[in-house]
Order: sequence, then C-alpha cells, then structure tokens
Amino acid sequence: MVYGYIRVSSADQNEARQRLALDRSGVPPGNVYLDRQSGRDFDRPQYRRLVQRLKKEDLLYVPSIDRLGRNYREIQEQWRVLTREIGADICVLDMPLLDTRQGKDLMGTFIADLVLQILSFVAQSERENIRRRQAEGIAAAKKRGVRFGRPAIKTPDDFGQIVRQWEQKQLSFQEATRLCGMSQATFYRRVRAYRLSKE
Repeated sequence: MVYGYIRVSSADQNEARQRLALDRSGVPPGNVYLDRQSGRDFDRPQYRRLVQRLKKEDLLYVPSIDRLGRNYREIQEQWRVLTREIGADICVLDMPLLDTRQGKDLMGTFIADLVLQILSFVAQSERENIRRRQAEGIAAAKKRGVRFGRPAIKTPDDFGQIVRQWEQKQLSFQEATRLCGMSQATFYRRVRAYRLSKE
C-alpha cells in the first residue's frame, strides 16, 4: 500500500501544496494522513494512526523532512521504527537521496542515513533559530515600548469618588464596576492600589 503524510503547523496554514505533491506521486487521497500540529514531537493523532496501519513493504511519501518533524533525535528514531521495525519504505519528495527503495546495499543505506542525519539536524536548527528570532523580536519590541497582551484599562478620573460612593453604599458593586468600565477582579485590584496610595 502507498501512503502519504502531511503536517501543517497551525489550523490556518494551507496544506494544498503538500497534497498536490502527494497526488502527483500517486498516493490515493484516502491514504493521506494530515496533522495540524507543531513538529516539536511525534505525539500527533493522525501520525499515530498512520504508523499503526503501515506494514512491511508499504511505501510512505513525505513532502519534506521537516513535515515529518523538527526534533533531530525523534526524526531519526521514527525513521528507524518505520524502516527497520515495521519494514516500510520512505520517500522524501524534495530530497531524492532519502528514498529507502533506492540503494538497499550497505553504501546506499550509509548515504541515506548520513543525509537523514544532516537534514534532521538542519530541521531542528531551523526550529531553534525561529524560536531565537521570535525571542529577539519580542525583546526588541519591548525595548521600543511595544506592549503585549490586552491594553490596560484606564482608571477614570473620578475613581476615588466612585470608590467612596460604593463604600458608603450609595452605589452597588455592579454600578461601580459599570461606571469604571472594569471587570470585578480589575475593580478590586484598583481599589486595593487606591487605598494603598492613600495610606
């Protein structure tokens, strides 16, 4: 049997390009497994279903090695499970050297293993570089004064008066929070801060 595996990192990413590549390789649409999940590890529902179905001499097409995963050690471990324990063949479409149907002799296996090690290392390095660039971008934005998360709710100018009216039971709690435009938790926090500032 011939199977295909697709992975996209998020729900809004389009898998059309990967589907087209698998279709051109002759993978039946019903044998394509798709996960919308990070490549951080292999705990993915569709990938697990695929592994359970794979049998000796089945063929698995993967559009590229980073679609399989981005963790260097785990890619190598899964490659070993698929090719040695199960006995299936794998073809990575954008890297012809990673086709276990070719060169089943010692030299072919050595070359495929070497290429796999290099590519899985590159996939993990890219993942780490993305994380580093994100962290650097966030740090640079914070330095420029960019604030992350929801904008802070402005305390109204007459906040002290509203608090006094609430404390004197001239306003209900609901009326006080509505006048301030705050949630209950935010109102309580601001009241505490207001009282401390008056001590």
